Amino acid sequence: MTDNNDKVPSEYICVGEGSHARQIAVCHRGGNTSRQGAQGFVWLGGYRSDMEGSKAIAIDDHAAKLGLACTRYDYSGHGQSGGEFVDGTISRWLEESLEVFQKFTEGPQILVGSSMGGWIALRMVQELQKLGEADRVHGLLLLAPAPDFTKELYEPKLTDDEKAALESQGYFEVPTPYGPDPNIFTKKLFDDGAQNLVMKGILQLGVQVHIIQGMEDPDVPWQHAMCLMEHLSADDVTITLIRDGDHRLSREKDIVKILQSLDGMLE
Repeated sequence: MTDNNDKVPSEYICVGEGSHARQIAVCHRGGNTSRQGAQGFVWLGGYRSDMEGSKAIAIDDHAAKLGLACTRYDYSGHGQSGGEFVDGTISRWLEESLEVFQKFTEGPQILVGSSMGGWIALRMVQELQKLGEADRVHGLLLLAPAPDFTKELYEPKLTDDEKAALESQGYFEVPTPYGPDPNIFTKKLFDDGAQNLVMKGILQLGVQVHIIQGMEDPDVPWQHAMCLMEHLSADDVTITLIRDGDHRLSREKDIVKILQSLDGMLE
């Protein structure tokens, strides 16, 4: 379904200073249209995913066909980017996301946030509002969004052993079906997550939001998406529930739905 014949090479920017500096890999495809409204898509991946996944590539290809820009990148500790994964926090990955957004995009963009990327997309809108740049976001497409996942999805289920590991060694590991290596969750991720919570009241984003959520998602229950929708009640929000959809939403029919949703947001 996606051939990505015109592959965009990665380039690198440095984010942070001194011991906090890390090289962030970015693939940016420029647009060639003078259309009104959104000028491009920005891909925000999930926890331990990268910008070469099937959804990200499909969105890049779709942007090329429409003459729109597309910006994909890897958070530090992910994919082609530098930095250690265990140093990652929502604040750190948010800083990188805003830096990429400011340096590579022009005009209004649609932020496409997958899983944890949905949380970062929401925080990006809040930070851009503080900078007086709210008009840089045309809309949000959130795929199995996991805002506040540290507090809402993981903390209530922590075992005594996991809590002890967080305190004694600063992290714990859990197996994952998405790769050979276990997922690592650090104490600093949980502590920092508490400083970035968004599901605390009504989110005044001022942009259209479309959520796509699988009802067979073992990682982010569909009820979490419905709860997020309640916090977005002041905005133009649409939710699509895919009855047999999983967390990845990477089947061909899922990707078709994602691209159709982007087309609808462009209209």
